Amino acid sequence: MRKGREEVRPEKIKAVEDLAKLINSYSVVGVLNLYKTPASVLQTTKTILRGKAVIKVTKKSITLRALEKAGKENLKEFVKDYPAIILTNDDPFKIYNFLQRKKVAASAKPGDIPEKDIEIKAGPTDLMPGPAISTLSKVKIPAKVEGGKIAIIRDKVVCKAGEEISLDLASALQLLKLKPMEIRLNVVVLEEKGTVYKGEQLFIDEEKVFNDFQNAIHNAFNLSINSGYPTKETINFIITKAFLNAKQLGLEAGIIEPGVIEDLLAKAKTQAEALKEKVG
Repeated sequence: MRKGREEVRPEKIKAVEDLAKLINSYSVVGVLNLYKTPASVLQTTKTILRGKAVIKVTKKSITLRALEKAGKENLKEFVKDYPAIILTNDDPFKIYNFLQRKKVAASAKPGDIPEKDIEIKAGPTDLMPGPAISTLSKVKIPAKVEGGKIAIIRDKVVCKAGEEISLDLASALQLLKLKPMEIRLNVVVLEEKGTVYKGEQLFIDEEKVFNDFQNAIHNAFNLSINSGYPTKETINFIITKAFLNAKQLGLEAGIIEPGVIEDLLAKAKTQAEALKEKVG
């Protein structure tokens, strides 16, 4: 097989065919963008996904050709930067939100923007005195030598959420062997039975959904009681409400009936005592 004047290597042809075959063996196919994703994060996520999904990382050209061969041309436009293919038989919404929750700790790089404040805690380190002191001082991390090792004097927030991490701070954090970044895989798109879902369309705010369900149940409960529409969940409350309303009506109208007479007598007694006090 030839592509223009260049001969396509057999191993590349096989790689395309193998990936296309693998793609066709799953019901859900997605594209990831691994730009700025450390190899350690990818490997950890693969382990987390074991039994749920498969991630295949190949050259962009192989990925594009495999998608085309597998009849997934509608995904080719999403293959950008450093792509990877994710394959699963799980519901696309479930797998996306599963990955959103599975953040992996990673070292900070210059230009990274943390989602939370980065705080250095006071205490001893394994760092020997020397250039390390200078590296920490550049980013105003309070340190001194104790027992032949560098120790952090007090807690210090070195970067607030939303701020960009500088080169000097990234160096200091690596020196302290800290991994302050929380990274999740960037799912660009997932496709199921011809329907393409972009990442932002797959996101489900589980807390909001839970609160919405609670509100819906509360509103339905009140509607059933207030409209007198009985259900197995509300029938006891409706009967209690009806009894209390009937009792109140009996008291106001002075109707002598069992269940009311006691309250009528108590009411009469209270009124008589009040009248006696006024007359007296």
